[in-house]
Amino acid sequence: MNMYEIILKSKHGEKLSDEEIKWLVKGYVDGTIPDYQVSAWLMAVNLNSMSDEETLCLTMAMKDSGGTVDLSGIDGVTVDKHSTGGVGDKTSLIIGPIAAACGVRVPKMSGKGLGHTGGTIDKLESIPGCSTHLEFDDFIALVNSTGFSIVSQSGDLVPADKKLYALRDATATVDSIPLICSSIMSKKLAMGADCILLDVKTGSGAFMKTSEDAEKLASLMVRTGVNAGKKCMAVITDMDIPLGKAVGNTLEVIEAVEVLKGNAKGRLYDLCIELAADMIMMAGKGTKEECVKLAEEAVSSGRALDVFARS
Repeated sequence: MNMYEIILKSKHGEKLSDEEIKWLVKGYVDGTIPDYQVSAWLMAVNLNSMSDEETLCLTMAMKDSGGTVDLSGIDGVTVDKHSTGGVGDKTSLIIGPIAAACGVRVPKMSGKGLGHTGGTIDKLESIPGCSTHLEFDDFIALVNSTGFSIVSQSGDLVPADKKLYALRDATATVDSIPLICSSIMSKKLAMGADCILLDVKTGSGAFMKTSEDAEKLASLMVRTGVNAGKKCMAVITDMDIPLGKAVGNTLEVIEAVEVLKGNAKGRLYDLCIELAADMIMMAGKGTKEECVKLAEEAVSSGRALDVFARS
C-alpha cells in the first residue's frame, strides 16, 4: 500500500478500505510511516470527516495496536464510564462508588488531565498516601471485593492513540469528531467492560462548545460502541459553569467526599445520581426510576461512602 494514495483518497473525501486503515495505524505505530504523512492525512480527515465504517475500523485498529484488559475475573456485569471532561468535573469519584454500592462492578482505568480539565488520576494522587498504581490481580480483587477501583492507565494500552493524539495536538486536528470518537472509544473498548456510559460535556468549560457538536460526538460514539458489540449509551450534560463549588484537585476530592456523605446537595449531586442510575440501569438492576431510588439510598445509607473509603 501507498501512504500517498491514502492521503489523496481522504483529501478527495473517498472512503478508505479496512485494510488501508489497519495498514496506516500499524505503520504509524511501528515507525514505518512518518509524522509528516500522517499529519497530512489527519488534516484531510479533519476537513472531510470519515464514514461510520471508517471510524469503527480506525477505532478497532487503534484498540488492537497494544494490549487489552481481560475483565473475565470480575464477577457480575462491568460498567465503565467516560466523561469528555470539563472544569470541576469530579463525577467519576462519586458515581463509581454509588453504582458499586448498588451491585454494579465498576473497574476504571483513568489518565491525567488534558488541556484545562484535571484528570481523575490527578485528583486521586492529591490524596496523601493514595496510590493509583496497582498490580492487575490486585485491581481485579479490589473490584470483586468493593465493586469499584480506579487505576492509572496501563502503558501498553492503545499506543496508537498516544502517538496520534500528540500529532493531532501539534497539527490543529484535535477537534475532528471522528478522530475524537476513535481516541475515546479505542481506550474504552480496550478496557473490556460489558457496558459503556459516555458523559459528553457541552458549553464554555468543555471541549465540545456547542450542543450540536456534542450531539454529533455522542451519537457517533454510541454507534461505534454498539457496532463493536458493546452496550453503550450517552448523555449530554452542561458545562457552561464549573460542576460543583470546588475547582482544583484536592478541593474536588473533598467535595466528592461531601457529596458521598450526603452533605452537598445541588447540581453536582443531582447529576451524579442521574449518571449512577444510568450505570445501574445498564447493569440490569431495574428501570430508570427504580435505579434513581437505589442511587439515592446508596448515598443516604452511607454505603457509597464506604465503597469509596475501601477502594
